[in-house]
Order: sequence, then structure tokens, then C-alpha cells
Amino acid sequence: MRNELAAMATVRGELILMRIRLGLAAIGLVAASIVSPANAADIRVLSAGAVERGLGPVAADFERSTGHHVQVEYAAAPAIAARLAADPGFDIVIAPPAVLDALAGAGRLGAERVTIGKVGIGVAVRTSARTPDIASVDALKRELSSADAVVFNRASTGLYVEKMLVTLGVAESVNARAVRVDDGAAVMRRLLAGSASREFGFGAMTEIALFEDQGLRLVGPLPAALQNTTTYAASTVQNAAVKDAVATLMLRLQDTQARAAFARAGIEPAR
Repeated sequence: MRNELAAMATVRGELILMRIRLGLAAIGLVAASIVSPANAADIRVLSAGAVERGLGPVAADFERSTGHHVQVEYAAAPAIAARLAADPGFDIVIAPPAVLDALAGAGRLGAERVTIGKVGIGVAVRTSARTPDIASVDALKRELSSADAVVFNRASTGLYVEKMLVTLGVAESVNARAVRVDDGAAVMRRLLAGSASREFGFGAMTEIALFEDQGLRLVGPLPAALQNTTTYAASTVQNAAVKDAVATLMLRLQDTQARAAFARAGIEPAR
């Protein structure tokens, strides 16, 4: 019996030592992944605004866990090419695939690409404004025909809304009362500054959510028959200055934790 007890004690001791070693190894791996301040890289990201709500938390977590710094600047998707031409110092671009394809064709981007997700279009109003009925295609059409003003942008969302108005047969009527602005954030600011009761705007649902604490309300998504989603992906800039850090961030954008953060922000997986 004593021999058996001694053997069991020995096994327990070895298991405890093994756990300690594994714990120390894990700590070592985490510590090794955090760079010293002297080696921290400044990564510049140029992104479409529709993914801001998800990208912000992911970038902040990446900074905490690696010691690198991430500076994100946002622009409307159609303006990204011109922005990159004027300021070539970015390391990563996040935009719809068509924009990335054009930049890659011009030799501006590398081959690596990571899909972030897709974002649908919603309708927004001031919290004090009348709530439009968008439960069906016919209901939305009636609301568009009677609205005091309809606000949408000249970026990805607005380009789709233009086509949608033509499809619904109300383009001429709505365009006479339309307010066009440069990007999604400008749509939200214009709605907040408005005063008419029967005015509403179209925007990426993720962008509308960013302004909900400022007096805007998401009425809901477009009716299913009209809904359109825009996919966003990240690509590295050719000859990025901080390649190792950029590669690490690109990996982070596709890990499980990042995917969960994007989903919480309303950025759906793109299949």
C-alpha cells in the first residue's frame, strides 16, 4: 500500500510539474508576441467607413496584444484610389473587391487578400422624426414618393440606391428631393441636422449604428427583395514599409476572435 501511495504521489507531482511547464511556455509565447517599444511598428490602414464599427475594436485588441500601433483612416470607397495616390504611405487597404482589383491591376497592392465580411443597407431617421414604413417594397415606394427629403451618399450605398430608385420607378420624383453627400458619415450628420418630419436616409447598417447614441435610429434593413450587401476585404499595399507587422495584422483580421468582433458589429460573414 505504501508503495502504491508513493507511486501515486510521484505521478501527481509529475503532472503538476508538467502543468507548470506548459503554463510557463504559454506565458513565454505571449511575451514573445509582444514587441518592445523600440521595435513597435506604426501600421497605417486606409479603410471604407462601413467596417469602422468592427475594425476599431479589432485594431485596439491587436495593439494591446502585440505592442504595434494601428492608425486607421476612413474614406468613401470610390475615393480610396485617389486617397492612396495622394498619400502612398498606407500599409493596408480595406475596400470592396472591385476597388482592390483596380488598385492591384495598377500595381499598387500585393497579392494577399483577407475577406472582412459583408454589410447590408438600412434606413435611418432622427429619433424625433416620423418612422417610415419599410416593411415591404410597396410600402417603401410610397414612403419615397411622399418624403420631404431622402438622403444618401455618392459611395457604394448611394450608387446602389440610384439603381433601386430606377427599378422602383420613382427616380425622377425622388431625385428632385434628394440630398446627396460624399460618404456614409455625412449622411448621418445631414439627418441629424435636418428638421423635416418626413425625411429619412439610406446607409450601411454598421454606419447607422455608429450614430445611434447621437440621435439617430435604425428603422431597419431594406426589404429582402431590395436588399444589397457590399463585401469588404483587406489587401496589403505593395512594398509596405513594415512587412512583418502588416503580415501579423492580416493574420489577426481572419482569426476567430476578429470574426466574432466583426459579427457583433453587424458585419456578416461573406460566403
